[in-house]
Amino acid sequence: MSDSIKILIVEDNVVIADDMQEMLEEIGYDIVDNVISYEKAVEALSENDVDLVLIDVVLATEKTGIDLGRYIRENFDIPFIFVTSNSDRSTVEKAKLVNPNNYVVKPFEQSDLFAAIEITLSNFTPSTDKPKGGNERILKDSIFIKKNNLFHRVPFSSIQFIKADNVYLEITTEEKDFLVRSSLKDYLLKLPDDKFFRVHKSYIINIDHIQAINSKDVVIKGETIPISKDFRDFALSSLNQ
Repeated sequence: MSDSIKILIVEDNVVIADDMQEMLEEIGYDIVDNVISYEKAVEALSENDVDLVLIDVVLATEKTGIDLGRYIRENFDIPFIFVTSNSDRSTVEKAKLVNPNNYVVKPFEQSDLFAAIEITLSNFTPSTDKPKGGNERILKDSIFIKKNNLFHRVPFSSIQFIKADNVYLEITTEEKDFLVRSSLKDYLLKLPDDKFFRVHKSYIINIDHIQAINSKDVVIKGETIPISKDFRDFALSSLNQ
């Protein structure tokens, strides 16, 4: 699947690594590489588009998974999860220093990995002040949206408008529609503020998709969306420049 999540596995036990890869591919994730060392992981990150990294704390070389976590924090704006048999206080305290996005203890089941990945991607918001790494553009230009037990990468540019429906949001894109549980206020924080505007108590729109506008409404994808006076004044003044 072209829009499936791309995962890098860093695990020095080849049997466990292969089992992890089989589990994740069965769910529908795309494993871009499966490596055993810090050095190979750095190389894989530089050569591939990676959305998330699964890291064993203890690796086959002098540098540990914690060192790799620190490298990712300093060079990439992507989440990573420690997957390890070490859950003692000392190891956990060291791991906390590099702010992992999740922590899975071996042995684990397929459902454990799936839940950890889903929660991590759901909670992850790309930072605006991180150093630019090779894959930062991918996450900064997109958002992950869950549908049919997979998180799909949706480019911001393809989102046309978002409508609130009680505790859910209906997200309309160029290709498909999604339903997520969130408030408009919280979801707006995830979107680029130069393209997305809350134009009504129930709507967020992408201004690049406006087809028509008058004093009360905008039309996007053939749907008439009510707008506030403030947005109307902003939009009309922008169009008239």
